[in-house]
Amino acid sequence: MKIAVSSYSYSQLKNSDFERIDLAKQMGFEGIEFAEINPGDRDKVEYAKELKAYADKAGVEISNYAIGADFINRDVDGEIERLKKEVDIAEILGVKTMRHDASGGPENERFSKTGFEKYLPVLAKGCKAVTEYAKTKGIKTSVENHGFYCQQSDRVEALMKAVDDDNFGWLVDIGNFLCADENPLDAVKVGVNYIIYAHVKDFYYADRSVETPDGYFDTRDGNHLCGSVLGDGIVPVEKCVEMIKNSGYDGWITLEYEGRETPLTAVPKGLDFLKKLI
Repeated sequence: MKIAVSSYSYSQLKNSDFERIDLAKQMGFEGIEFAEINPGDRDKVEYAKELKAYADKAGVEISNYAIGADFINRDVDGEIERLKKEVDIAEILGVKTMRHDASGGPENERFSKTGFEKYLPVLAKGCKAVTEYAKTKGIKTSVENHGFYCQQSDRVEALMKAVDDDNFGWLVDIGNFLCADENPLDAVKVGVNYIIYAHVKDFYYADRSVETPDGYFDTRDGNHLCGSVLGDGIVPVEKCVEMIKNSGYDGWITLEYEGRETPLTAVPKGLDFLKKLI
């Protein structure tokens, strides 16, 4: 497996996409995943071309393109067409995989544990249409266990089965399962059956019996999480990575950091820890 860093890991620095490529190179990563790109007022197509050229010159591969999406709260056909244009951006960036969200769920059901089946056909329609288009570009698409509503493993697996396309898979994020109060080991065991990309991250944890500590956010069941340096939190990172390796997956594994320590020190610490596992 090759190790990349998510551009999101540097968001605390409020730096440019180009500066994030430089940091990835300086810190020793082989690749960088772009969680959105930020062209500002510039044309996105031309910006993506410049970003690709800059990464090539720096010797950093763009490993994946990750974007937001919502097939429930937006018109599904309009969202499909929007995401096809994002597939075109992914092609310019030179990636072979692209992750998009399915939905954060209806506003009043974001944390709901019921009702997912009602929306599953709509989510499957959107994901199927996008991956069929991406297939013509040689790009595989995926959803991530992300966003509370489509986060627990049985829901993501249900979507995998509903789409039923070998061009569509799962971006397995070993830490995000905790946001839905699911044991990462149990969830990763399911996810590796559909894996086409991997994220590793870690969290500090506080039980719902206490008030939300400063800097933490609430899980679906009201427990509390805060991003940590990889290896310092409660995610069983070593066992999860071993499970991913044993599944036969040999693609990119991407470090994602969202803690309070500066990424300038936290990200290299995480990379050192991950290298020992890979």
